[in-house]
Amino acid sequence: MSPVPTAGCCGSPALPGRTHRTIRICERQGVPIVADLAYRSGDPWLTTGIKRRPLQELGLTEKTRNRALAATRAPVERGVARLKSWRIFRRSRCGPNRTTSIAKAVLTLELQR
Repeated sequence: MSPVPTAGCCGSPALPGRTHRTIRICERQGVPIVADLAYRSGDPWLTTGIKRRPLQELGLTEKTRNRALAATRAPVERGVARLKSWRIFRRSRCGPNRTTSIAKAVLTLELQR
């Protein structure tokens, strides 16, 4: 699997998508993490939305919390989507450090658009 360019909360290099190194680094430094509903963990540093249980609707408080978390994650999701739109990452075979350098260059170019 090729590395997924992730800026990470602590400026870590790009790592394969299955790597949890960034989460551990942020945990050691006391940096909280906001993740999507797909991520399940009992990690106290990790905040996720509330999943709807089968045959039950979420309450107003739960829906409001999910909206707030989604709004917090939206800029990061947009950034990742922009990185994915650049052809250079589609078949990237270079190492994590090189991928990180390329991602930083692409994000700089995106800011200049």
